[in-house]
Amino acid sequence: MKLILTLLCLLPLAAFAQTPPARTDLCQGAYFTEAQGDSALKAFAKTYHDKKSWEKRAALIRQGIREGMGLPDKPNFAPLKPIRHSVRQMNGYTVENVAFESVPGFYVTGNLYRPTNSKGKTAGILCTHGHLGTMDSRFRDYVQQRCATLARMGAVVFTYDMLGYSDSKQTEHKIPNALKLQTLNSLRAVDFLVSLPDVDPKRIAVTGESGGGTQSFILTALEPRIAVSVPVVMVSAHFFGGCTCESGMPIHKRPTHQTSNAEIAALAAPRPMLLVSDGKDWTKNTPDVEYPYIKNIYRFYHADDRIENVHLPTEGHDYGPNKREAAYRFLARHLKLNLNRVLTDGRIDEAPNSVLTAADLQVFDSNHPRPANAIIGNNAVNNLLD
Repeated sequence: MKLILTLLCLLPLAAFAQTPPARTDLCQGAYFTEAQGDSALKAFAKTYHDKKSWEKRAALIRQGIREGMGLPDKPNFAPLKPIRHSVRQMNGYTVENVAFESVPGFYVTGNLYRPTNSKGKTAGILCTHGHLGTMDSRFRDYVQQRCATLARMGAVVFTYDMLGYSDSKQTEHKIPNALKLQTLNSLRAVDFLVSLPDVDPKRIAVTGESGGGTQSFILTALEPRIAVSVPVVMVSAHFFGGCTCESGMPIHKRPTHQTSNAEIAALAAPRPMLLVSDGKDWTKNTPDVEYPYIKNIYRFYHADDRIENVHLPTEGHDYGPNKREAAYRFLARHLKLNLNRVLTDGRIDEAPNSVLTAADLQVFDSNHPRPANAIIGNNAVNNLLD
């Protein structure tokens, strides 16, 4: 077994890589072919055989993620003093604009959706977004629909920006430490959710698509407070993420081991997880490759009923209506949300939702300026984390 790991670590270019990356310690984009990704999973599986041996490997992978992105055990977070304003009353939910400091000088920006018909504590859900061709993803219809529907189901939902997107203009997106900063932002977003008096800290979930899917499974791997995970169109054995914010730091290839995003996603076990995949991107093999691999790990915990895959072979890379419906049903079941509130004739009905303008959802504007201590500029923000 040690020989297999050694070969994977020392000979990844000869054995698996298509083209050498700029840094040989990085696995980026389609680093493996589809067949090589499958073969790598088979090699990984030979390094463990039960719950105890898997957990030993899981600890190694988690430590590799932390060391690869230089993530301290106790990050230097700023005090959690949220900026909240412009509450809007919608049909069964409210929306307000929110910002808070994560590391000193950097502000996480987003929107908080809350149900208006719930009593007592309820679930909290983080909604990350992907790249998908525009720099205003948080304001896009599909993100608003997802957040509004989950709020109507009874959840408190927080959606927040990637670096450089929408309100997050302190830096451009592709800075060298993007993966680290976005992970810190996600960890602080969990802190924000659990600080809310109407959120049950034992019912926290995360879901996102594409690069937001990467954020989802990395956060779940590192953060035990995440109870349910729904990474959408992203978990792949051969594709490692095409952006600096996903694979720009050496979290997959370490001196001790090689891993892939399929294994990182498996670190969710035994917590409920839904993999949503499609036929037109790097998740096209999920039913035959990634899902069986991860399900086998869940079996070690006698929890194989907590891992599911919804595969949409004719669809592409998005978080469209069918993918959202799959997520709604899974999250409702595992977070004890009321799906009936959003059903019409047995089908998900998003018609009661309101799609707001970008101006409505902006956190920082002329009436609510960005705080004076906000650090601006690629180098300045990147240096916060060195």
